[in-house]
Amino acid sequence: MTIAVAVSGGMDSLLALTLLKERGESLMAVHGHFLPPNPGWERVARGLTEVCDILGVPFHALDLHESFDDRVIKPFVAEYKAGLTPNPCAMCNPRMKFGVLFDAARNLGADRLATGHYVSMRDREQGRMLVRGEDAAKDQSYFLSMVPVEKLRLAEFPLAGTFKRDVPAMLKAHGLTPPLPSESQEICFVPDDDYQHFLTARCDMPGPGPTALPDGRVIGAHRGLWRHTQGQRRGLGIAWSEPLYVLDKDVSANTLIVGPREHLAARGCVAGQVNLMCPAESWPETVLVQTRYRQKAKPASVRLTGGRLYFDFLEPHTRPTPGQVAAVFDDAGTVLGGGIIEEAL
Repeated sequence: MTIAVAVSGGMDSLLALTLLKERGESLMAVHGHFLPPNPGWERVARGLTEVCDILGVPFHALDLHESFDDRVIKPFVAEYKAGLTPNPCAMCNPRMKFGVLFDAARNLGADRLATGHYVSMRDREQGRMLVRGEDAAKDQSYFLSMVPVEKLRLAEFPLAGTFKRDVPAMLKAHGLTPPLPSESQEICFVPDDDYQHFLTARCDMPGPGPTALPDGRVIGAHRGLWRHTQGQRRGLGIAWSEPLYVLDKDVSANTLIVGPREHLAARGCVAGQVNLMCPAESWPETVLVQTRYRQKAKPASVRLTGGRLYFDFLEPHTRPTPGQVAAVFDDAGTVLGGGIIEEAL
C-alpha cells in the first residue's frame, strides 16, 4: 500500500510526511500547484524536492491551477455576486485535495492520501469516522466536514495527536526546514487578504442600494451587498442612536438589512448541499453545530427534510452567515455531517 502525502511546502504537511516515513510506510509526496504559474512555483518545488531527497521519498509536482480556478475560485466569485459569504477552504478540501489531487495521486499509484490536518479518524458505531484533533486550538475538522466520508476513510492524518506549538521543534530535531516556514494567508488565492479588490479585478460586481432597518425604513445606502457580511458593525457609514450590525441581505431588492445588537441572535438556520458522514436517523437527539471556524459548537436539535438540514438552536447563537459551513458534531467530537448555510431563522 502506497500513501501519497499532500505537501504544501509548509511545516504541518512536512511533519506529516516525516512521521509516516518514521512509521515505515511506502510513500510518495505530491504537491499541487493551485495558482497560475508564478516565481514561487519553482522555489517551492525545488525546496520540496530537496527535503524529499533527504527523506528518500519520491516527489511529484502537479499543475492543477485550471481545476482550482474552475472548482474553487469561480464558485467563490459567483457566490459573492449572489450575496453569500463563501468559505473557499471548506470547498477546496472535497473538490481539490480529496478530489482532483487525490485522483491524480491514485493515477501515480497511490492507494491512500495523507495531509497535515489536525484531525483524526477513529472507529465509531457508525464505522470509521472523522473526529476532532487533539489540539483544540488548531482542530480543522470544521473544514473537512464537507468531504465525503468514503474519501476520508482512505485518508491518513499523522498530526491527529500533535500540538501545533511542538511542530517547529519536531522538524528541527529531524534536521528539516520547510520551503514555506510561515503560516499561509487566510485565502491562498487572494493577495494580501483583500477580497474586495480581488473580486472587482475579477469581474463586475453588483452596485449600490438601500440600507434599511428590519421594519423597512431606509436609513442609508450600501456600496454593494457583497462588501458586507452578517454581524458586521464597522464600515456601514450610518450615524445612528445606537450601534448597528448587518443582519441580512435582501438580494432580490439589493437591500442591506441592519439593526441593533439584540437582533443579531438567531433561533436556528437552514443548510443545503448536505454531506452526511452517517445516516441522519442515527444522530443523537441533540447535536452540536458549529457555524464558523472560530466558534464553539453549540447544542441544537436538527431534522433532515427535502435534502436540507433544519437546525433549532437550544441556546443563544450569533446569526449564521449564508455561504458558510454548518458542521455537525456529537459530544465526543465526532463529525456527523455538514452543509452550506442558506439562511438564518
